[in-house]
Amino acid sequence: AAAATTTTMAAAAAQIERRAKDKLYVSEPNPTWFGNDANPEAGSGAAKHWSNANWLKSRFHFAFAEWGGPPTDFGVVRVMNDDLVQPARGFGTHPHRDMEIVTYIVRGELTHQDSMGTAETLTRGALQYMSAGTGVRHSEHNLNATTPLRFIQIWIVPRRTGLTPNYGSLPYDHTATDGRAANRFHKLVDDVQRRADTDEAAAAAAA
Repeated sequence: AAAATTTTMAAAAAQIERRAKDKLYVSEPNPTWFGNDANPEAGSGAAKHWSNANWLKSRFHFAFAEWGGPPTDFGVVRVMNDDLVQPARGFGTHPHRDMEIVTYIVRGELTHQDSMGTAETLTRGALQYMSAGTGVRHSEHNLNATTPLRFIQIWIVPRRTGLTPNYGSLPYDHTATDGRAANRFHKLVDDVQRRADTDEAAAAAAA
């Protein structure tokens, strides 16, 4: 099983095209579109801890928002955005439907709230997933007053539509070794139905 997994990962890695960040489309939307105050003036005290002049710098790997691509997707991966959010800024409450959304926190703190009653703050190395299913509303903010937030967000087209909304997260324990070593490929998401089928087949074989 370990050899098969290694082979699968190697095959997947062979399909990856590495693109320099300066080759990606960069979006810097108006702050008011997402419920933010205006950007502070350059050199002002309010901008002291900012690493970018605009509240958000988002690099798109696939067609998204105002950019039409190409490319438009990679298999079932519809979106992969590299977002840099400045202190005390974020995305106000907005809806999603029929999409699997996975977020990896590169650095900083991401505070999430949603219509399912979830409210938590995730830090560097944490993983977050949300099945939008029949519909969910959520917000994502960097509430830290001095530290920018960077995260990678991936949208995956689900096998079926109309799923029950769901949320979960996996904080990263920086004091322990959990297998997520640096500079290596790691599986972050899996097909729930495929895993269920695999577990059922394994149980039948062991019976």
